[in-house]
Amino acid sequence: MLTIFGRAEKQPGACDNLSRRSFLKIGGAALGGLSLSQLLSLEAQAGVGSSHKAIINIYLPGGPSHLDMWDLKPNAPTEIRGEFNPISTNVPGVQICELFPRVAAMMDKFAIIRSLSDSDGRHDCYQCMTGHKFGERQPNGGWPAGGAWVSRLAGPVNHAVPPNLALMYPTGNRTWGEPGTSGFLEISHNPFNLVGRKPGENPENMVLKDISLERLQDRDQLRLALDKFRRDADVARKLESVNTYAEQALGILTDSKLGDALDLSQEDPRIVARYGQSDQKFQRDGAPKMIENFCIARRLVEAGARYVSLNYSRWDWHGGDGMNFPRSREEFPLLDQGLAALVTDLHERGLDKDVCVVVWGEFGRTPKINKNNSRDHWPRANAALMAGNLNTGQVVGETTKFGEEPARRPVKFQEVFATLYDKLGLDAHRDRVFDGSGTPRYPVDSGVEAIAELL
Repeated sequence: MLTIFGRAEKQPGACDNLSRRSFLKIGGAALGGLSLSQLLSLEAQAGVGSSHKAIINIYLPGGPSHLDMWDLKPNAPTEIRGEFNPISTNVPGVQICELFPRVAAMMDKFAIIRSLSDSDGRHDCYQCMTGHKFGERQPNGGWPAGGAWVSRLAGPVNHAVPPNLALMYPTGNRTWGEPGTSGFLEISHNPFNLVGRKPGENPENMVLKDISLERLQDRDQLRLALDKFRRDADVARKLESVNTYAEQALGILTDSKLGDALDLSQEDPRIVARYGQSDQKFQRDGAPKMIENFCIARRLVEAGARYVSLNYSRWDWHGGDGMNFPRSREEFPLLDQGLAALVTDLHERGLDKDVCVVVWGEFGRTPKINKNNSRDHWPRANAALMAGNLNTGQVVGETTKFGEEPARRPVKFQEVFATLYDKLGLDAHRDRVFDGSGTPRYPVDSGVEAIAELL
């Protein structure tokens, strides 16, 4: 269980051996002896509680190989095609890597973009979080991440769950663990990150400094603590940030919906088992293989999140201890299991009509295999896997015969975001916000349209 507000302690004489702290932590969503999953089930049967649109953005740090996952070239020379064979999927004419048999069996519920064409080439998640290239001209304050736009334009579903959530582990390569910011938007739309530096560690955003649940009940102590926050904040923006997170933390402390969504012990064990076993070790300078976070992302959406971003494992394999093909044999099957479980969950719960999923990295890999039997960085061609509330069961775009660059239907990162916004009910060319200089800004640039094939 991920403990949000401190250690859970058993106390002699407490009802069911639960401390007052634990009881408050379980609180609202266990009212009447019902777990969160039972409440959500009852809400779903009543047609309420899970009807909001949402996005799950799964980022694979380091640049996964498009040629070994979704765009194999079996007729290319050996030094290009690699070690893996394509397999047929349940969509006629669509093939993917043999190490993704579960996804292949339900390809009608996925869509592949094989022609992402404008990868920045930077080793970070900025473009996967914002749609923009890092070096392009930015408004004062910077470009908002996708979740910040969603938070600003769609707003929260309920008071207990911020609309823009992240399960982004801080990584050794710092830029692989940054979920983006609110940019020129109000700081309240920043992603609310739910994970710490180690799996299970209390995330800083969800700990109101030294305020425990017991101290929350003492209003005088709470007031004094908040006053101290304000005195400690020596610049206006920092003060705004403190107040924002204090307000969010107070909402969370008085409603256990978010904490319960993070608690996989409340999920049906058979459902959790579908996702596979997480590995809590960080992958060198990348993220851990917390495949169960895919399940948590779905639970967060059910609890009220509109946008959930997460980083998963490490995909930068050049050679040495990170050789492409041996690492692929380790990584691909677990990703296959996790993605299939997530999309199966969405469909079984009817959430496929509300939730969009995108899976991608910052760039693709070189068509030609290097001397270490691996592939290097390749921004000229990239791929993404999508699922959920889209026209699935198809491939968008095509690369050249050796996978060097798009040969048909090039797609830009911003087009993917425009598609996600459209399915969320936002108009990326009409919904505007003025930046600090009074300039109107939109979620995507002028001329960028959603991917018509997916709508």
